[in-house]
Amino acid sequence: MTSTAVFLILASVVIHVGWNLIVKREDPSAAFFFVACALGVLLLLPLLLWYGPRLDEVPLAVWRIVVGAGLFQAIYYVGLAGAYRSGDLSIAYPLARSLPPVLVVLASLLLGRADRISTQCLIGIALVFAGGLLLPLAHFRDLRPARYRDLGLALAVLAAAGTAGYSLLDDTGLRLLRELAETPFAPIEAALVYAPLEALSSSFFLGLWVLARRSERSVLVRVASRSLLPALGVGIGIYLAYGLVLISMAYVSDVSYVVAFRQLSVPLGALVGVWLLRERRSIPKALGVALAFAGVLLVGAG
Repeated sequence: MTSTAVFLILASVVIHVGWNLIVKREDPSAAFFFVACALGVLLLLPLLLWYGPRLDEVPLAVWRIVVGAGLFQAIYYVGLAGAYRSGDLSIAYPLARSLPPVLVVLASLLLGRADRISTQCLIGIALVFAGGLLLPLAHFRDLRPARYRDLGLALAVLAAAGTAGYSLLDDTGLRLLRELAETPFAPIEAALVYAPLEALSSSFFLGLWVLARRSERSVLVRVASRSLLPALGVGIGIYLAYGLVLISMAYVSDVSYVVAFRQLSVPLGALVGVWLLRERRSIPKALGVALAFAGVLLVGAG
């Protein structure tokens, strides 16, 4: 990882934790995320207008990737909202952020990219995963399979799977935009073109989910009438934070490093939940945060 990538990801981490705190305090629902994403799309429209004449340079393969990434991102939002409704931020957030590196590395290995992933990175990711397992425990004796049979934890895993899915697709899509001769986009240009397209895609799938569920439609009315300002703040945070991540992908050798180094948000998210929201403290949770942080440092140095 280059110093540019480290700086971009650190900025995105702070913004990411901030908008998650707003969601947890306001209204953790797919409808809230839909409004936030829709408002974010409106803010990104100038980018689409600016790059509109060049959209015909985007190959069909990238358009297909955008659709798939939008679907995975919608899954992430639905899972994250459900996890926040069912449990603490200091548990759901670190779990949702700890598991994607493991899933991405497994997928990278299956895709034949093992040569790009160092042993140090693998050790770091293992520590992140171990820390994630300890986070929901009140006592060490609770470390047993039955402890993880919980709806909130399952939804956090769903959110993690969504993150891993769109991260892999984003990496592929951005590489196509940056590297193919017929799509001469500079690294930053590629991110600025790709981000609003993915935002439209994820908003579309979120909208379908909200419209298909009566409970979410009711929440949508409430959010639209009472929570537009917080939703706008979340929308700005979502696309600003992930835009920085998309740009950072141009400065790393493998997407696994980006996804893993973003796990600096794990200790920060846990601390925000414990200190600002006054959620439960425990020794296993503290150890889990420490292991995850150590793992992130290994990944960043690797």
